Amino acid sequence: MKISHDIGPGRIALITGGSSGIGLALAKKLAQAGSHIWLVARGLERLETALAELEVIRVSPDQRFGLSAADLSDPAQAEQVVNQVIEAVGVPDVLINSAGIVEPGSFDDLSLDDFHEQMDVNYFAMIYVIKAALPGMCKRGTGTIVNIASFAAVMGVYGYTAYAASKFAVRGFTEALRSELKPQGIHVVLVYPPDTDTPQLAYDNEKKPLETKAISATASKVMSAETVAAEIIKSIHRRRFAVIPGFDAKFFFTAVGISSAAIFLIVDRIIARTRRDQALHSSDGEK
Repeated sequence: MKISHDIGPGRIALITGGSSGIGLALAKKLAQAGSHIWLVARGLERLETALAELEVIRVSPDQRFGLSAADLSDPAQAEQVVNQVIEAVGVPDVLINSAGIVEPGSFDDLSLDDFHEQMDVNYFAMIYVIKAALPGMCKRGTGTIVNIASFAAVMGVYGYTAYAASKFAVRGFTEALRSELKPQGIHVVLVYPPDTDTPQLAYDNEKKPLETKAISATASKVMSAETVAAEIIKSIHRRRFAVIPGFDAKFFFTAVGISSAAIFLIVDRIIARTRRDQALHSSDGEK
């Protein structure tokens, strides 16, 4: 087994979306491994809270923690953040792109702005950060890049026309990037988290259509951010490319690959049943 040397005392981790969810869970595990941590997100208050949590679990007084509040969908801000990290602590050994948003809804209900925003934050922000950090990593000849996609990058379902498109873009880009960077000594990781207990999932559950809720109810159980983070850390150590946390998610990933037509048939039946139930409920309410 190949062991990653990108994690541990003296190593530098740059984590976007690091103020909550999977990003923060990863930050804590890397901090406990002795790494220097730099968190990036849009909200300063949540970043400061996250940084305080890292201070409590630091394992060495030599560890350096920092934060940057920035909108990474702006390429100038993304480049500025990366330069700030390099000047403060050095070129990242691990770059984790965990920043993301979701705006569920049927295609008719979503605006063009919804599509642009999810592509900007979920896809282009990742591109901008990697573009800024990669030259230093390649010059050194080592490093790990972790891109957090979603199980929506395995199969697009009702309610996620915008979100799934952005995550499929992450998947396609990361698969191509892996081939390009392997000869340069850079390890690339692509993560397909199922539903994970994060603030983003809470927001998603409030707004997703009933059909989407019905489909989600048949999928894998909600995982903790800590469990997903542990799977990612293990994959970095073992130099794996694809991370599919949880048995249920692995089974579904395989099933989609073997027979996507059968999966679509099941999903179509769930949607039809949900709509029949809605119609019956509506008619009962009118009586």
